[in-house]
Amino acid sequence: MDSREHALEIYQRLADFYGHPDWRNPLPPLDELVSTILSQNTNDTNRDRAFESLRDKFSTWEEVRDADPNKVIEAIRTAGLANQKGPRIQNILKEITDQRGSLDLSFLSDMSTEDAREWLLQFKGVGPKTAAIVLQFSLGKPAFPVDTHIYRVTGRLGLRPAKMNADQAHDYLAELFPEETYYDIHLNLIRLGREICHARTPNCPDCPLQDICDYYVELLKVTNPEI
Repeated sequence: MDSREHALEIYQRLADFYGHPDWRNPLPPLDELVSTILSQNTNDTNRDRAFESLRDKFSTWEEVRDADPNKVIEAIRTAGLANQKGPRIQNILKEITDQRGSLDLSFLSDMSTEDAREWLLQFKGVGPKTAAIVLQFSLGKPAFPVDTHIYRVTGRLGLRPAKMNADQAHDYLAELFPEETYYDIHLNLIRLGREICHARTPNCPDCPLQDICDYYVELLKVTNPEI
């Protein structure tokens, strides 16, 4: 099967296996942006704790923007890399204020997906994954975020070139899948990566994609040379 047929088959099998996922209620775009920055290089639990701590200590994003940097760093300590993420968040909030006059990103809803993406990418610390998450999950615009699980799983499945980096994979995978599948396939690939296709010891016997997975086929050839 060609690449798009392969992608659609994976989408359908995971939809049959996991169902159609329903993520948490969408956050306002600025909240989603900050939350996603906090999620970099940490897990969801630590991200959520840091975000809740930040919101508990500061009642508005304006207060976060204007706060003593050390207090912001302390508030987000559980997210890791707080000395980097704290100033990054404050700088982005300041830059948004300078450009827009307020901390309101609702205007992004009226922009095309590509224009909104480019606007978000202008900020240091906002890469393709962060921008795509804001677009897809807060603004409801078609975007395909690629996190560490999706990058690993799509590589094993042969959905992307092995040497393609994660930043390049965003646009590449977005071309393979129809836009209406982005939400489901993004969340189901992450679930597959967390529950079955682990980084070190993937549980291939429980995977619904065995026969269309390059990694599994190669594994079979190693363990059963006569195949």
